[in-house]
Amino acid sequence: MEDMQVYLFEEAAKLNLTKFELGGKGYGLVEMTKLGLPVPPGIIITTEMCRRYFREGKVLLKKIEKIVMEKLRIIEQKTGKRFGDPSNPLLVSVRSGAPYSMPGMMDTILNLGINDEVVAGLVAITGDKRFAYDTYRRFIQMYGKIVMKVPGEEFDKVLEDVKRKLGAKNDLEVTAEGWKEVVTLYKELIKKKTGKELPQDPKEQLISAIAAVFESWWNPRAVEYRKIYKISDELGTAVNIVMMVFGNLDDRSATGVAFTRNPSTGEKELYGEYLPKAQGEDVVAGVRTPRPLSELKNTLPEVYNELKRIAGILERYFRDMQDVEFTIEKGKLYVLQTRTGKRTAQAAVKIAVDMVEEGLITKEEAIARIDPSDLERLLHKQIDPNIKAKPIAKGLPASPGAAVGKVVFNVEDAVKARENKEKVILVRPETTPEDIAGIFAAEGVLTSKGGMTSHAAVVTRGLGKPCVVGAESIKVDLDREIFEVNGIVVKKGETITIDGTTGSIFLGSIPLVEPKITGAIDKLLSWADSIRRLGVRANADTPQAAEKARSYGAEGIGLARTERMFNAKDRLEIVQAMILAKTVEERKRYLEKLKPFQKEDFKGIFRVMKGLPVTIRLLDLPLHEFLPKLDELLPEIVEMKIKGIDEDELKKRERILERVLELREHNPMMGQRGVRLALTHPEIYEMQVSAIFEAAIEVLKEEGDTVRLEIMIPQLSEAEELRRMRELVDRVANDVMDRLSVKLEYKVGTMIETPRAALTAFRIAKYADFFSFGTNDLTQATFAFSRDDVEAKFIPFYVDNGILPNNPFETLDIEAVGRLVKIAVKEGRKANPKLKIGICGEHGGEPRSITFFHEAGLDYISCSPFRVPIARLAAAQAALKKSLELKSTA
Repeated sequence: MEDMQVYLFEEAAKLNLTKFELGGKGYGLVEMTKLGLPVPPGIIITTEMCRRYFREGKVLLKKIEKIVMEKLRIIEQKTGKRFGDPSNPLLVSVRSGAPYSMPGMMDTILNLGINDEVVAGLVAITGDKRFAYDTYRRFIQMYGKIVMKVPGEEFDKVLEDVKRKLGAKNDLEVTAEGWKEVVTLYKELIKKKTGKELPQDPKEQLISAIAAVFESWWNPRAVEYRKIYKISDELGTAVNIVMMVFGNLDDRSATGVAFTRNPSTGEKELYGEYLPKAQGEDVVAGVRTPRPLSELKNTLPEVYNELKRIAGILERYFRDMQDVEFTIEKGKLYVLQTRTGKRTAQAAVKIAVDMVEEGLITKEEAIARIDPSDLERLLHKQIDPNIKAKPIAKGLPASPGAAVGKVVFNVEDAVKARENKEKVILVRPETTPEDIAGIFAAEGVLTSKGGMTSHAAVVTRGLGKPCVVGAESIKVDLDREIFEVNGIVVKKGETITIDGTTGSIFLGSIPLVEPKITGAIDKLLSWADSIRRLGVRANADTPQAAEKARSYGAEGIGLARTERMFNAKDRLEIVQAMILAKTVEERKRYLEKLKPFQKEDFKGIFRVMKGLPVTIRLLDLPLHEFLPKLDELLPEIVEMKIKGIDEDELKKRERILERVLELREHNPMMGQRGVRLALTHPEIYEMQVSAIFEAAIEVLKEEGDTVRLEIMIPQLSEAEELRRMRELVDRVANDVMDRLSVKLEYKVGTMIETPRAALTAFRIAKYADFFSFGTNDLTQATFAFSRDDVEAKFIPFYVDNGILPNNPFETLDIEAVGRLVKIAVKEGRKANPKLKIGICGEHGGEPRSITFFHEAGLDYISCSPFRVPIARLAAAQAALKKSLELKSTA
C-alpha cells in the first residue's frame, strides 16, 4: 500500500507537498496544522488518487477504504470519539479541494457517520434533540442529493412544507419535532426516488461519499467553471475527511467566513460574516442573511480576538490576503480552511500595492500577482455622478462597477441573451453553483438573499462583474418571472441598472461613465513601466481616442487608420464623388476637396500626442467599401423607376451602381486594397502623404511641438511594392517640406500581414525603417479563415471540442502565425539591423500574446486605448518571466 497517497494532516505536513498534490483546501489545512492553529484532525486523499480513481475505479476505492479506516482509528485515539459509536460519535465532513479555488463547484457532505442510532446518542449526550435532528437532516439532504442523486429541489419542497405547517419563517424557528419529521420525510423521499434505503452503515456512507466527491470533478458546473477560468481538466480534486465541529450546537456556536482584508475595497481590516447556530453551507448558500463580524466582537469578544490573531498569522505566513472559514463550537474557535481570497480588481491592486509598502512582498511580486484581466475589470463603468436617480431598492455592494441590462430570471435566458449579444442582469433569490453559466453570461447579478460571502458575491468578484446581493426588500417570483419592490413590479425583459459599488438598484437605463486610473493602480503601473522592455502604444484614429490612450499611459500611436477618416459623414459624399470620377484629373479635384479634412484629422492627433511617435497607415480598404452596398442599391433603383422619382437622381444612382459593379470583387479582403490600390491609384496616396506632412509642419509652426512621423504601407507582399511606395512618400514629403521650408524627420515602414511578406522579410527590410505586424490579417491569411464568417460559425465549436486551443483572433496562434513573426523578426533584422518592429493587431493587448511578442524580440506593442493598462502590466510580467527563466538556467 506504499503507493497509496492518503495521509493524516500531520503526516502530510512532514512531506512538503504542494497544492497540486493536496488541493487548495488540503494544502491550507496541512499548513495550518504545521503552524499549530486550532484545526480539527483529518485525512487527505491526494489529487493523484482522484486521477487514478478515474482509471482504476472500484478496485482503487477498496484500497482507499482500507487505509482511510486505519487513519480514522488514529483520529479516534486522539479525540476519544469513535466513528459510528452512539455513545461518543465521531462525525466527519467529506470535502473536495481542487488545486485552484473553485468555490461551490464541487461537492461537500457534512455530518457523515450519523444514523438512527447515532442521532439518538447525540440527543442523550447533548440533551438537545433539536440540534441532533437538525444535524441528521443536513446529512440526509446532502448525501441524498450528492450520492443518491435525488434532485435538491425535492428536499427543499419537503422542508418548505414542514415550515409552512409549523408557521416557521426560517430554519431557526423549526422545532426539534419539526426536524425529526423532516428526517422521516427525507428518508421516505430517498426510498421513493431511488428504491433504496438511506445507508445506516457509517463506513458505507464514507466510501460512497469519497467516490461522489471524486466524481463531482466532472459535474457540469465544475466543467463550466474550469472552462471559464481555463483550469486544466487533468488536475483532479483531493478529498478532505475532517472531524466535524458543530456551529449549530448552542448559542455560543456559530460558523462564518473571514477575510484578512476587505475583498471589495482592499482595506486592511478583518472583514466577513457569521451565522449563529449554523453550519458552513448556510453562509455560502445565502439561505439566511448573515451578521457582520463586528457583531461577533460584541457577542463573543474572546473568540473575535483569537480570530483576528489567527488571521494576522495566516496573512503573514502566506503573504497574501486570506479567506478563512471558521466554526465556533461552544465558544471554542476552529479554523477549517484558508485560501488566497478572491477579490475585486480594485482590491487586488490595492492589496498588492499596500503589501509592498508594508514590506510583505516586493514590487516584482506585486506585479506578478495581478492578473492583467483584473485591470480590464477595474476599468468598469460607473454610474454618472451627475445623474440624480432614485434607487428602487438597495442591497449589499458585493462586487463593484455598474451594469445595465434586461432582467432575466434563469440561466438559460442569460446564456441565450449572450449568444444574441443582448445585455442582461440575472436576478435570483440567491445563486447556486449550478448558475455559473448564467452569471458568466450576464452583465451583472442581483439577489434578494445572501451576504457578502455568498456564492453570488464570491463568483462575481472573481469574474469582475457588478453584483448586488441581499436586497431583501425585493420579492423574486421565479414562476411568474417578475420581482416586486414597494409596489413596483419589474417583469422579465424590462431594463434595470445595478450599482455594485453602492448596492443600489434603479429602474431603466442610467447613464454610465468611464473610470479613471488613479492611486494604487497608477503606482502599480509605474512599477510595471520601470520593469517592462516592450514599448506600449495605442491604436487610435481620432484626437479623442488619442487623448484616452495618453491618459492610460500610451507612449505613442502604433496605428492610426485613415479609412475611418474617409468614412466620416461630413466627407463621405466627396469620397464617393472621387471614386465615381472618370479621369485622374477629375479624381484629383475631389481629392483636393478632401485634403483639408484629412489635414485637420492629423493635426488633432499630432496636437494630442505632443512629440510622441504617430504611425499613420495609408488607406487600406478597397474603394467599393465607401459606396452603397449592391443589395441596397438595386431595390432603391427599382423603386425609383416604379415611382418615377427625379430623373437626375435616378441617373446618379445608376452611375453609382455601375461603379459598384466595376469595383465588386469575389473576395475583397484579398483584392485591390492597401498597397495594390496605392500603386494603381497613386493620386489618392499622394494626397494623403501631402496632408500628413502639411499637418505636421503646421502643428510644429503653430505650437512648437515636434511631430515624430511614421508612414505605414498596408497589405504588402512584395519588396518591390514597398520600394515604389517609398519613392512616392519621399517625393511628396520632400515637395511639401521644400515648399514650406521645414525639414522633418520621418520613417517609412510597412505592415507585415501576409505570409509572403513575413517569409520575404529579408528583402522588404532593405526598404523599411520599421515593421508592424498586422496579426488580424496575418491570422486570416495563415488559416485561410475569414474572421467575420468563422467566429460566428465554427470557431466556438472548434475551441469547445479541442480542435483549436483558443480562438486564434483573440490569442495569437504561436505555432504557425507566431512562427511567421519570428522568421520576419530574425531575417528582417539581419538585413537591416536598425529595423524597428512592433505589432498593431488586436493581439497587442492580449496578455499571453504579449508574452510571446516579448520573447520574439519586438520593440513595442500597440492596442486599443482601453487595453493600454493591461498591455503595460502584461509586458512587465513578460519581462519578469524571462528574467526568472534566465536565473533558473544560470
